[in-house]
Amino acid sequence: MKKNRLIILLFMGIGVFSCKSDFLDEKPLSIYTPDNSLQNQAQFQSAVNNLYSDMRNIYMGNMNLDAYFGLYYATDFAYNATDYEPAAKLNAYKATMIPSYFIPQAIWTSLYKIITNSNLIINRIQNASQIPENARNNLLGQALFFRAYSYNMLANLYGGVPLELNELNKPRYDYVRASREEVYTQCKKDLVTAAGLLININQVPDGTVNKQIAQHVLTEVLISLKDYDGAIASASDVIKYSGVSLMQNRFGRRADMPGDVYRDLFEYDNQNYSKGNREGLLVIQTTLNNSASVGDVTAWAIVPSYPGVRITEASSGARMPIKLNGRFVSNISSNGVGWMRPTSHFLYEIWTSNDIRNSAYNIVRDIRITGVPTNSPDYGKWYVKDGYKGKVAPQDFRDTIRGFYPVIRKTSPSSEDFVATAGPAMITNAADAFDGFYLNGSLRVSIQKYMARLAETYLLRAEAYLGKGNTNLAADDINVIRRRANAPDVTPGEINIDYILDERLRELYLEEFRVVTLARLGKLYDRDKRYNPKSGLTIEPYHNLWPIPSNEITQNTEAKLEQNPGYN
Repeated sequence: MKKNRLIILLFMGIGVFSCKSDFLDEKPLSIYTPDNSLQNQAQFQSAVNNLYSDMRNIYMGNMNLDAYFGLYYATDFAYNATDYEPAAKLNAYKATMIPSYFIPQAIWTSLYKIITNSNLIINRIQNASQIPENARNNLLGQALFFRAYSYNMLANLYGGVPLELNELNKPRYDYVRASREEVYTQCKKDLVTAAGLLININQVPDGTVNKQIAQHVLTEVLISLKDYDGAIASASDVIKYSGVSLMQNRFGRRADMPGDVYRDLFEYDNQNYSKGNREGLLVIQTTLNNSASVGDVTAWAIVPSYPGVRITEASSGARMPIKLNGRFVSNISSNGVGWMRPTSHFLYEIWTSNDIRNSAYNIVRDIRITGVPTNSPDYGKWYVKDGYKGKVAPQDFRDTIRGFYPVIRKTSPSSEDFVATAGPAMITNAADAFDGFYLNGSLRVSIQKYMARLAETYLLRAEAYLGKGNTNLAADDINVIRRRANAPDVTPGEINIDYILDERLRELYLEEFRVVTLARLGKLYDRDKRYNPKSGLTIEPYHNLWPIPSNEITQNTEAKLEQNPGYN
């Protein structure tokens, strides 16, 4: 493989030279290498912090944006609305998802970077006797977690991949693929060890890898290994731990304002354990104007460009935007371009009445018209309910696909929090009569983001119960989630893997990387074919696994790195 794919050192050499004319012969006064820069606890902590930064870059989209969005769309959840007609990128799945495509390469490289840096820590910290044992064990547990998490995601997406567990100090070109089962088995080993070393969630700072998140990811790995009893035991260890629980009642900064507990889970500054949230198992940290962190780009991609939709104003006959000057408004969402549009399956087919995850606090399905004069008969009317949407002609949209669809609020702050999450320049002093204040443009918002919540642990345990054929206990776990959402109970007879996947859509939309879940279960082709109007037209069964990137194969010159079937 390319040296810069699997060999990514944590520290770059820095030389300081004198100004003599023969400076090329001078010995550098300071060179940082793993040998001298990984010696004390602070240096190892800095190396572990780098793993958090690399993982945050994936979760916040601080990478190639097409690659990041590719973890969500071309699934049963969403399609690419910017390349709709003619279909391009993953909307044209068969033509695009090939070994040379940059999306599988970008994800592969990002995950192996974490693995390489984890290996450096794992292999060196065990000999760092000057670090107290408790601290050494905790740092080792964190590095093992990140390695296992990355290998698990690789195995879910690509199947078997090369297993490298050692520190690399020179390039290797002789990799072969371990089987998918072998990769999962290594993940199990790492996570079992990590869980024994890590500290409980209520004893670590916010955003720190802990025992419960290791047990949660272990649950998923054990399901992949078809060790359903082990998965049930691992999930139960998390669920029964007294330091975590589902948030059943209103909480946090806006608990006394209109809303519901599901919206509370995603309000700014509500995600962390120190703020009273007992459901988040690992929260990706971010802070505005912190050079070590980055804001989340997801809202920009998923929110439609609704302010630009126009109606024919009744008095003048002029076409006018539904929001004044085509501006986004703070009570509805952050700015968006409609890059990803949710499928009809997600927006309209999976919901039952009164499910708070689909409430107006979480998914906005109608908007008041304020882009017309205040004395217009159209002013203040509802765009959908009052029939305007049904009468709008295609020319009244900037883009008929991206212009208007229900607005997911999960990744947008509430009105009062735009200054804290995006800076004072984002929000104006101009008020909309119904929906807060008009916004200026901004790509990212700095809101903490879940890697996992306890709700998913229940759903994983339900999946394990289903694997054992025990639909009664699977239904019990799912109903814990549904009752919190005020949704009707599911019966054991309704439980199958498709029902669980739909429940994951309802509970975890825009949290889970949907393509990873579907590939893990071998359901990417089936669900895409049934529910995605674009990529579903050309996806084939072999696409249940992504291709091994062609660069990795061609540069692995001393052994054969096999390609997945269908891509040759």
